[in-house]
Formats: sequence, C-alpha cells, structure tokens
Amino acid sequence: MSAAKGEAAALPSAPTPVFLVANLIACSMLWSTSFLFIKLSGEVNPFVLAATRGLLGASALASWFAVQARSIRPERGEWRHWAILGALNGWVPNVLVAFALTQIGTAPAAMIQASGPLIVAVLAHLLFADERLTARRLAGVLVGLAGMGILIGPAALPDSGLSPWGALAMVATALSYATANLYVRSIRHADPARLALGQQICSGLPATVLALAIAGPSAFAAVPPSAAPLVALGIVSTALPILLFMRLIRRAGPTRASMVGYLQPVWTATLAVLFLGETIGVREMIGGAVVLTGVALVSFSGRLRPMR
Repeated sequence: MSAAKGEAAALPSAPTPVFLVANLIACSMLWSTSFLFIKLSGEVNPFVLAATRGLLGASALASWFAVQARSIRPERGEWRHWAILGALNGWVPNVLVAFALTQIGTAPAAMIQASGPLIVAVLAHLLFADERLTARRLAGVLVGLAGMGILIGPAALPDSGLSPWGALAMVATALSYATANLYVRSIRHADPARLALGQQICSGLPATVLALAIAGPSAFAAVPPSAAPLVALGIVSTALPILLFMRLIRRAGPTRASMVGYLQPVWTATLAVLFLGETIGVREMIGGAVVLTGVALVSFSGRLRPMR
C-alpha cells in the first residue's frame, strides 16, 4: 500500500448525525455532573480536588486498559501530547473550576463555560482552512459575546452578588478547554483512548505535586470524608466523558465537538436546582439563553465531514 493510501485509510470517517447527537448528549450529561460532585465534596482544597480527580480518572482508564491487555506506557513521543493535554484539558481547568465554585453557583459557572465553542470557532478560523467562519458563524460569535456581557458584566458593579474572580476563573476555564480542543485537532493518527489516558495521567501527577507544595500533605485529610463524591467525580464526570469526547473530537473536529458546551448548562442547572437548592435568576436565564443561541449559530452550520 502506498503512503498516500495508508494515510487515507488512517483518516476517520465522517460522523453520522446519530453518532454526533448521541455522543454530544452523553458527554454533556456526564460532564455536567462534575459541578454537582465538586459542590458535594465540601471544603476540599482546589489543588487537592484536581489531584484526586486526575488520579482517579487515570486509575479508572488504566484499569480499562489492563482489562484489554493494552500497554499504558507512552509510545512514539506521546509524552508531549499527554503533558500538554494534561495541563490544558486537565489540572489547570480542574483547579480553576474548583476555585470558581467556591465563589459562584454551579448554574452561572456552567453558562460562562458554555462560551467555549465561541472561543473554539474564532481560534479554529485562524488556524484551520476547513474551519473558516461564515457570516452565520460570525453572527453567532457576536451574539454569544453579548450573552457573556449579560452574565459577567454585573460583576463589575458593587453589590452585584457575582464574584468577578469566580467569573474570570470560568472564562479562563473555557479558554483552556478551547485551546485543548484545537490541539487535539492538530494531532494526526492518534488513538483517542490513549490521549484520554495520557491526559489523566499528566493531569493527576502534576496536580498532586502542586497540591503537596502549595496546600501541604495535611490538605489531603479532607479527602476521606468526601470519598463518595470524589470517586464519582473521577470516574463518572472525568474518565467516561473524556473517552467519548476524544473519539468525538477526532471524528467531528473541534467546532462541532465543542457543542458539548451548548448542552452542558441545561443539565448543570437542572442538577443544581434539584440537588443543591440553587435558584436561577432572570439575568442568568437571559444571559445563558443568549450565549447558547450564539453557540447554536456557530455550531449548527455546514456539512459533517471527516477531520483532515
């Protein structure tokens, strides 16, 4: 087989609408539980929480690899991809989210994070020829930014009740995830499962070192009392969705894969109201609706095609 034929064979096929919708719903539902479990974990230090989440996620994926008799050792320079994704898609946003949720509620946090697809769309337009912004997508970005202004703008006002640091932490989280999505898009011939495993390994280990250095060993004393939500966070909210998401982003590209952010606030707000007793104000509902409208305009356009 020629090199050209070999490369063509290695390219993923175009995703079907059923594949896209099913994976988006599954990823968004699983990831939305992370906000709930972080809140239920109590007063765990953000670095300790990120370390525990990464280590549990890595352990779950490593066990899945062991059942299949597959090696978990990095191959052919995989460490570089693992380290970058471990930071951008792992310990950095995990720490930011854990901190943000000490400042703001889960529903507004998820709505701010929903701006991720807008960031992906703008950056993908600059980096990839097949991800150019159309007039409709550009309108979606502008609408989404207006929604972000509704959500975050009041934080600049005194007595607004919205922590500016919590809001900024969630914006930084969205930027980190968006950058990671684009990085995955740039990797050729990668096994999504190995990317997921490596990301969690390189998320849990650095976060553990940082937790020990910044918070100290005594901070881990808060882990056993919160074992149940932390285990759920590491497996249900981390290991399972990242497996699905890596496969999705390799098949559908970063712009459509980031549509997970379009659905996640709906599940997150529902869980917050049902299990945390949170309420959602008119401003949050309007701002969230405007953001999601922008995301929809950005994401639901063009034909589905395989990633190149």
